[in-house]
Amino acid sequence: MFTGIIEEIGKIKEISGNGSSRVLVIEAKKVLKDTKIGDSIAVNGVCLTVTGLGDNYFTADVMAETVRRSSLSQLVRGSQVNLERAMAADGRFGGHIVSGHVDATGEILDILPEENAIWYTVGTKPTTLHYIVEKGSITIDGISLTVAYVDETCFKVSIIPHTRQETNLSTRKKGDIVNLECDIIGKYIEKLLMPVEEEKSSKLTEEFLREHGF
Repeated sequence: MFTGIIEEIGKIKEISGNGSSRVLVIEAKKVLKDTKIGDSIAVNGVCLTVTGLGDNYFTADVMAETVRRSSLSQLVRGSQVNLERAMAADGRFGGHIVSGHVDATGEILDILPEENAIWYTVGTKPTTLHYIVEKGSITIDGISLTVAYVDETCFKVSIIPHTRQETNLSTRKKGDIVNLECDIIGKYIEKLLMPVEEEKSSKLTEEFLREHGF
């Protein structure tokens, strides 16, 4: 599990692989501390397993399914990526619950400065926007952010200079594709309230709630 608080910006040192899969070599410093092979590191919001370690880098395998469903397919040598280690049990929960499993990608439609903040408008498909609510949480490239606006075609976030400077949003431009992870709590609630089968509805019904004093 992650929190969406980026620890450092890494750089893609090398990319290799056969077919649609990838092997990434990522330059880093801070996230290497106490990290061992088998640990999880979120790369632009995608949970990857550390398969190798060096003095200033780590390697990770990316399966074809992950490449298809995320923006990792667009990485090239020199690309800057957001990095976060899995949350320590004794760590502070500064963002929100982030699984590192990308729901979809989005496209940056506009970047607009406003006094000390910067507005990012991101377009994505309706099935993803369904889970995005105003003042709720959204993860963009692994960054925990608050939704300031949402409609049928896009959503907007307003970020402070510190967030921009400490993440790869400083290098993002209009037209770039970003990874999106919606708030996992909403997805679980919807799943629990949906019928399991057509003839077998969820036990959490209005009648059930009334019988139990709700």
